[in-house]
Amino acid sequence: MNTKQPISQSIDFSNVQGDIRGGAISFLVAVPLCLGIALASGAPLFAGIIAGIVGGLVVGIFSRSALSISGPEAGLIVVTISAIQALGSFPAFLLAMCIAGLIQIGLGFARAGIVSNFFPSSVIKGMLAGIGIILILKQLPHLVGYDADAAEGMTLFQPGGFNIIEQLHMALGQFRGVAILITLISLAVFYIWERPAFKQRAIAKNVPAALVVVVLGICINELVRVISPEWVLKGNHVVQLPVPESASAFFQLFTLPDFSQWSNPLVYTSAVAIALVASLEALLAIEASDELDPLKRKTPANHELKAQGIGNLVSGLIGGIPLTSVIVRSSVSINAGARTKLAALIHGTLLLVCVVTLPTLLNKIPWASLASILLVTGYKLARIEIVKAVFAEGISKFIPFVVTVLAILLTDLLTGIGIGMATGIFFILRDHYQNTHRVRTEWDSDIKRIHVSLGDHVSFLSKAKLVKLLKSIPDNSIVEINGTESSYIDSDVVAAIQNFGTSARQRNIRLIFLPSRVADSPAVHTSKEFVSNFRTAGSVSMQ
Repeated sequence: MNTKQPISQSIDFSNVQGDIRGGAISFLVAVPLCLGIALASGAPLFAGIIAGIVGGLVVGIFSRSALSISGPEAGLIVVTISAIQALGSFPAFLLAMCIAGLIQIGLGFARAGIVSNFFPSSVIKGMLAGIGIILILKQLPHLVGYDADAAEGMTLFQPGGFNIIEQLHMALGQFRGVAILITLISLAVFYIWERPAFKQRAIAKNVPAALVVVVLGICINELVRVISPEWVLKGNHVVQLPVPESASAFFQLFTLPDFSQWSNPLVYTSAVAIALVASLEALLAIEASDELDPLKRKTPANHELKAQGIGNLVSGLIGGIPLTSVIVRSSVSINAGARTKLAALIHGTLLLVCVVTLPTLLNKIPWASLASILLVTGYKLARIEIVKAVFAEGISKFIPFVVTVLAILLTDLLTGIGIGMATGIFFILRDHYQNTHRVRTEWDSDIKRIHVSLGDHVSFLSKAKLVKLLKSIPDNSIVEINGTESSYIDSDVVAAIQNFGTSARQRNIRLIFLPSRVADSPAVHTSKEFVSNFRTAGSVSMQ
């Protein structure tokens, strides 16, 4: 598949209704998350909105990902807090962000995106399932009206922080009847919209369930305001977007970088940290988005690093926090019907227009409505059918999947991915070791003939098992090692076969070695020397 498609081919209008739905629903979810992540990062609230707008519009224009939506992400909270504290001011931090963007662009030109090709699919599926489970657990307090953690970080157990167990315990004593009512109605709407009979109706095809959930949530809460004001949801139970009173007040929400800090070495160390974390998060997210893509398109990773770098550069220049590709927003958009990058552009445009013209209306959206949307999204990422499908692929796929899920739940996203990767690599090496060769034994009169067929890729990891086999071969036998079907045979393996040939003559073993036919294989390059060394020995033949 050609992944280097021009932008004009990435933006099309073949699925306008689905892209509008996806962009609109991801926008509704993004507003409170942008604000919550900015708050948790110790940055101005509006900085999160700026990053969301830039992620949708700027990255949306330059990215070649069909479905990924970028913006502030909870995984960047720690590095943002650390950088702001180290630099002592938010403007100095913005300068570090600009430099981080340039570093990401440089990584794109250096083709560092090749790292994404080494993520095992089982680990990516485990990451998606882990995020899905976390989303479900993190929404439980919101569903009953306890809205303490608006950042929705991908960490259940925060060292020294307010973890999910404490949140659930607090939520049990602070039920809000209106929030529970909104939750039940919202989940009922999602259930009805998913029924096969209802899916065929025009309203189900043209109006997304998530939009109905948001509108109903606002209407129910406003009705309660009229009937019984003391029960109405307000404060942190609803979206809290800054509302500027004038045009000048709006522009004061933007912050410029402090370029006088360019000689501060801490700016550059912070920039490197931001660039590395944001780049790794982006590569993981686009792999996950590609996994969810119904059309199974592949995002060019190097180009994505450049697009993310441009986004962070622009965000830093106008006062935003770091951004990256965000799997939660992307999956919400995909579930709503998005199929092209038009959804990301709509997402960014709605953020820009609505925060300028409709902040008061957005501030009426209850968290219970948004939590219902994220709960359903989490369920779709971690549904039991996915677990069954991975289990059917075999134990070498299933164990890395389970380990990744558990590691993400018990630690954090990047640490969990690292543990999952290590487990996946172990099973890859194990399978490689077990599939080094195949052995078939037959008798030629009273002489034992052993046929050893080498695998496709015989690396140095295969040496130990092959040497063990050769040592077990009995005296007075014939051994045929067939490497003609191998695309690569490591020189260490060839040397081990040669060494065995030296001892084979003394044990009256005839060795027949058929090397790889591939021109650049070490087995071919050493064949002449191999023949000359053993031509007079009488125990080895080279064919």
